[in-house]
Amino acid sequence: METKDASLKMNRSYTILISLVVALGGFLLGFDSAVISGAVKGITQYFEMTDAMLGFSVGCVIFGAMAGNLLAGPTADRFGRKKVLIVVAALFAISATWSALATSYTEFIIARIIGGIGIGGAILIAPIYIAEIAPPKLRGSLVSFNQLNIVIGISVAYFSNYFLVNYGDESWRWMLGVEAIPALIYFASLFSVPRSPRWLILKLNKVKLARRILQKIGGEEYAELTVAEIQRGLEKKEKKGKLSDLFKSKYATIMIIALGIAFFQQITGINAIFYYAPTIFEQAGGSTDSSFLQAIVVGLTNLVFTLVAIWLIDRLGRKPLLLLGTGFMTIALLMATLAFNNATYSFTHESLEKVGNPQIQQVLAGFEGESYESQSELFDAVGKKLKPELFLGFKRNEITNFINVNANLVLIAILLYVAAFAISLGPVMWTLISEIFPNKIKGIAISVVGFFNSLVSFSVTQVFPWELSNLGPTMTFALYALLSLLAFFFVSRYVIETKGKTLEEVEQSLIRT
Repeated sequence: METKDASLKMNRSYTILISLVVALGGFLLGFDSAVISGAVKGITQYFEMTDAMLGFSVGCVIFGAMAGNLLAGPTADRFGRKKVLIVVAALFAISATWSALATSYTEFIIARIIGGIGIGGAILIAPIYIAEIAPPKLRGSLVSFNQLNIVIGISVAYFSNYFLVNYGDESWRWMLGVEAIPALIYFASLFSVPRSPRWLILKLNKVKLARRILQKIGGEEYAELTVAEIQRGLEKKEKKGKLSDLFKSKYATIMIIALGIAFFQQITGINAIFYYAPTIFEQAGGSTDSSFLQAIVVGLTNLVFTLVAIWLIDRLGRKPLLLLGTGFMTIALLMATLAFNNATYSFTHESLEKVGNPQIQQVLAGFEGESYESQSELFDAVGKKLKPELFLGFKRNEITNFINVNANLVLIAILLYVAAFAISLGPVMWTLISEIFPNKIKGIAISVVGFFNSLVSFSVTQVFPWELSNLGPTMTFALYALLSLLAFFFVSRYVIETKGKTLEEVEQSLIRT
C-alpha cells in the first residue's frame, strides 16, 4: 500500500498537468459564453438587429451546444475523447475568427453556432476524460478543474471586454476574435496528452498501451490494479439503459428532481445576467466604461463563490446550499426589482445632448423639462411621438440617458444574486445529478437532462432582450424573483440530501418499488 501511495504521489504533477491541459476546454467554454456580453451593443448596431435577432444571436450558441451535446457522446465513444477534444478546440478557433470577421448577420449566426457545438462537446467530454485519467484519490479535485476553469473563462472574458471596449470603431470584432488565441493554444496542447486508458481498453482492447499510460500516471502497481479493475468491469458490464427506461414509474422521483433542478438552474436568469451584464448596468444609468468594469466585478464574484461552494459542498451538504442559494437569489432579485421600480426618468438639456440618433433627439427635444415616475408612463408618452422603428431604438439605446436609479443598489443586487447562484444551483446541480442516477440509466439520463438544461438556457437568452425592451427591468427582475422563490420551494419539497450516503443508499431511497 505504501508503494502505491508513493508512486501516486511521485506522478501527481504529471496527472495534474494533463488535467489542466484538458480543462482548458472549460476555460474556452466560459470565455465563449460570456464574451458576447461586451459585443451586444456593437453587433446590434452593425447588423441592425431587432430584439428577436439579438436574442437569437446570443442564444444560438446554446442551440449549437444542444447539437454538441447530442454529437459528443457517441463520437467520443467511437473515435476517442482526445480526438473529439481536438476537434472542439478547432471549432472554438474557427468560431472566434469567423464571428470577428463576419460581414453579414447570417455569417455571424453560423460562426456562433459552430462555437456552440464546441461548447456542447467541451462541457461533456473534458470532465469525462479527466475522470477516466485521474487516480481515485485525485479524481474529485481534478474534475473540479473544469468547473473552475469555466468560471475563470467568464471572468477573463469580462476583463478582455473592458480593455478592448474602446479599441477602434468596431471593438466588438476584437472582443470576439481574441478567443482564437487560447483556442489555438488548447488545440496544440492536446496533442501532448495521452488517450484515455479506459477507452483504449474498453473500445480498442489496447491493454499494453493503456498500461504504459497508467504507469506514467500512478506507477506499475497502480497500473496493474487499474487495468484489472477495468477488465472486471468489462466482464460484468451491465446492459445500458434506453431512453424509454427514463419514463418508468420507478424512476419518477429521480427524473422530477433532475429535470426540476435543471429547469430552475437556467430559468432563474443566470445566463441572461452573464450575457447582458453590461446592458443591465447601462440600464441602471452607468456609462459604457463603468458598466464593463462592473461586469468584471460580477465575474470575479462568480469565481470567488464557486471556490466557496467547492469548499462547502461536502461539509454543509447539497440541499442546504441549494436552499441558501435560492433564498438569497430571491432576495437579490427583489432588491433589483425595487431599485428599478423606484427609478424616475427626466429629460434635461444634458441628457438630451447624449442622444446618439439625430432623429430621436429632434423629437425628444420637445420633452425637455418633463419627468416620469415609471417606465410604462415614459413609454406611453414617448411612443406617441416616435415612429415604431425610432421608438425601438429609443428603448434599446437611448433610455439609459434619462433614467435616475440607485445604481449602487442594482450592483449590490446583481453581485448578491451571482454569489448565491455560484454556491448553489451553479455547481451543485451537476454534482447532485451525478449522484442520483443508477448506473444503468446514468449515461442516457445525464445526456437528456443536459440537453433539457441547454434548451431552457436558450429560451431565457432568446427572450431576455425583448423582456428588457417591452416589460422593462422592473417586471423582468420581478419575474426572475418569482421563479427563484419557486425554486426554493421545489428544493425544499423534492430534493434529498446525498452528503455522506453511498450511491447505493441514494438509489435505494429514490427508486420506487
